[in-house]
Amino acid sequence: MRFDLADLRLFLAVFNAGSLTHGARSANLSIAAASERLRDMEASGGLSLFVRTRRGVTPTRAGEALAHHARLILRNVGAMQAELSEHARSIRSTVRLLANTAAITEFLPDRLGSWLAEHPKVDIELAERPSTEIVKALEHGLADIGIVSDAVETAALTALPFATDRLVVVLPRDHPMSAEKQVAFGQILGEDYIGFAGALQDHVDGHAAQSGHRLRPRVRLRTFEGVCRMVAEGVGISILPETAARRCRRTMPITSVRLSDAWARRRLLLCFRAEEELDPTARALMEHLRTPSGKQSS
Repeated sequence: MRFDLADLRLFLAVFNAGSLTHGARSANLSIAAASERLRDMEASGGLSLFVRTRRGVTPTRAGEALAHHARLILRNVGAMQAELSEHARSIRSTVRLLANTAAITEFLPDRLGSWLAEHPKVDIELAERPSTEIVKALEHGLADIGIVSDAVETAALTALPFATDRLVVVLPRDHPMSAEKQVAFGQILGEDYIGFAGALQDHVDGHAAQSGHRLRPRVRLRTFEGVCRMVAEGVGISILPETAARRCRRTMPITSVRLSDAWARRRLLLCFRAEEELDPTARALMEHLRTPSGKQSS
């Protein structure tokens, strides 16, 4: 059973009109040509699509089923043609950007806002992923640009400095460790913990596992502000980027203490396969992102 788009358009024209004559006219075909096409469709499928009477045509059950699918097919074809036409005229383009938690929540909103405002016909397909997954996606051509921690291997990619991300322990102000200048990760492993539902938590969990421990969060939240609110209520402590903790300290009764572990101070890297492989739009975004905007944490 093989129908082309012209067949489906003719079939729907006849179906909607309930008449071969009016349907043929809508499809800009003679009655004879339209009748022959419909007979060929029925012969190809080995079924009857219409019952023909003196008053017109009535669809069979097979005809009803074909009408449903023909509408979907032609609607999707129309949408596809419209979208491809936009791209062909360079009306819109899309850059695929993957980033870890710290980049996507603390740095990219400021850096992307001005660029997107200046490029109204560019869309950014932004997704949060762990750094290891971002590197693999870039290596396999599944993303244009990535922002990762320097803790992962990036030798197969071009990697440029993007920002510094320092992790801190977030505590209630009256917590016994709140007066410390810094604490080691091992010191907090016995504390009630508030988790973050994102790639950052995977990073922290990985280091807990390396030390032979497992964090068991009392709850996992999707925003840094939500985590800090729980800490302020005395539910537990957490580990967050210093920029997020500093922001929350302005409105909540919490404090933060830097982690002394080396892995808690991460350089974020802007990565891509090779500059010559980036299309002009992705290259323009890369050049914008590689230029620091605003003061970064040290």
